[in-house]
Amino acid sequence: MAKKSRPTSQKRNKEKARQERQKEKDVRRLEARERKASAPPRPLGEDPDIAGIVPGPQPLPPEFDSGPEEKPA
Repeated sequence: MAKKSRPTSQKRNKEKARQERQKEKDVRRLEARERKASAPPRPLGEDPDIAGIVPGPQPLPPEFDSGPEEKPA
């Protein structure tokens, strides 16, 4: 005869942990939504991540700049 399966305590604990994680995610999402809503609007026209960057080759940092190179004759 087949046994009736019952939810084990392990399964109940696993489900409870899953529900707790879901609640924590919901709280984090709500906080992020509120933080974004209260943040000042970004200025139009220029991306703040790349503001002031000049395209093209960049000069070497001082620690790598050894000055004029001398070639052996």
